[in-house]
Amino acid sequence: MEISSCFCVTAAAVSVFTMLWKVREASGAGYQTAAFGTLIGALGASLYFLVSPVFCGLALLSCSFILICVTERRRKLLPVKSRAVLVTGCDSGFGHVLAKRLSEMGVMVFAGVLDVNGAGAQQLREPGSENLQVLQLDVTDSTQIETAHRYICAQVADTGLWGLVNNAGVLHCPMDAEIHPITGYIRCLDVNFLAPVKMCQVFLPLLRRSRGRIVNVSSMAGQVPIPMFAAYGASKAALSVFSQVMRLELSVWGVKVALIQPAGFRTNIFGNSDDVARYRDEILAGVSSEAREDYGEAYISSLPDSLSKMSQRSLEDLSPVVDDICHALLSVHPKPVYTPGHMGWLLPFVHRCCPAAVFDAFIVSLAEHTDLEPAGLSRS
Repeated sequence: MEISSCFCVTAAAVSVFTMLWKVREASGAGYQTAAFGTLIGALGASLYFLVSPVFCGLALLSCSFILICVTERRRKLLPVKSRAVLVTGCDSGFGHVLAKRLSEMGVMVFAGVLDVNGAGAQQLREPGSENLQVLQLDVTDSTQIETAHRYICAQVADTGLWGLVNNAGVLHCPMDAEIHPITGYIRCLDVNFLAPVKMCQVFLPLLRRSRGRIVNVSSMAGQVPIPMFAAYGASKAALSVFSQVMRLELSVWGVKVALIQPAGFRTNIFGNSDDVARYRDEILAGVSSEAREDYGEAYISSLPDSLSKMSQRSLEDLSPVVDDICHALLSVHPKPVYTPGHMGWLLPFVHRCCPAAVFDAFIVSLAEHTDLEPAGLSRS
């Protein structure tokens, strides 16, 4: 083999290694990095046949260098001194861990909780959390939002609010879209979409003052259609589009908007045994007689049990999501979209790139939540 050909092969190997390395560490933009790596490969193959192997090798090494520079540039963090962040949904889950993490880093944290006297709020008040203030904040209550706004205005004075993290969210119960009660759709839209919109509208004057950040916690279900997640996915899809529009509109003000789209993580969003019983009663009370006959009461009653199964299959370590939110808040160059978790970038990539029939078969095989099937299917 000629020396020039060996150089090209070596450069290709370096490019592939660089792409795989960056895909592994860039959980928030894995599909973008993979797409860039595919572009490098296609470019290399084209150049090899169109121009000299030496030029091909130089082009591949240049692309690898650009990929490394771009990703390393995004690692730089801002100083945390005099920065204040409001986080919603801090009773448990992502918000609870994030509030503690930011406080430990030296950020002034306003932790909004649904129950200011609850166990989660009490834990946030433990010694060592001097930078953390717990606020009563039901994000669906306009009065509580305005009260929190007045308090935070008095605290941050002329410096403004650096960050708003719209983390509070509800899942309700995964079930077929046809039999999902309208009240469930309304609840998901209220908490997952309309509440963040209201929060942004109220707190944007403070964010503009500091040229700060908005971080909206959406979900992979807001980008990828997943069976049984019509209500939740639709509300998160609305939040995703809203966030992208806000990112464009607020850029002229110097305010950056980032979207977090986690895969499955184990939080209290899956509810408890009382929630399961309440969902079962709510579904059976609201389903039409025709749907009850077609789906069968046994199938309908089994749907809320899927919550515990989903929780067990989800990742217990919440740090990938919290890491990405911190990066979105404090990085000099935050990403527009973060996709932490297993399948976080893979499923969106498959959804975008594969034929619909291939994706449909793939997602249906992954999304089986119950061992039963609707009664009408067994009769047909």
